[in-house]
Amino acid sequence: MTRMGDLLGPDPILLPADDAAEAELEASENPAIVAAAHPAASIAWAVLAENALAEDEAITAYAYARTGYHRGLDKLRRNGWKGFGPVPYSHKPNQGFLRCVAALAKAAESIGESDEYARCLDLLDDCDPTARAELGLA
Repeated sequence: MTRMGDLLGPDPILLPADDAAEAELEASENPAIVAAAHPAASIAWAVLAENALAEDEAITAYAYARTGYHRGLDKLRRNGWKGFGPVPYSHKPNQGFLRCVAALAKAAESIGESDEYARCLDLLDDCDPTARAELGLA
């Protein structure tokens, strides 16, 4: 993997996989059941948030995305993240957190919370400059 930031900056954070949650989602298990069984798995919250956004349920999406975002922050910190530095989208286990940030941005924008929308975009840019485009926020 190539470094994404300053050569003197922190190493990229590569989160461990949420294998059970990911397998259940890939097997088309109800994401609410997956989130209840694996509440620390940001990927389950991301799917719930994305589904709510697709149904024009911005407040529900916001709540799901916010939950997954915070669970992801907890996991990032446990894995050495200090609040800044690369969190590459290309590493699949990082995608749950980054998808939650993107869903939170979309939900915030749809309810007119422009400050939160901007903070989410900044966080995505700080984590991985390619993430916005990957997540439909280019």
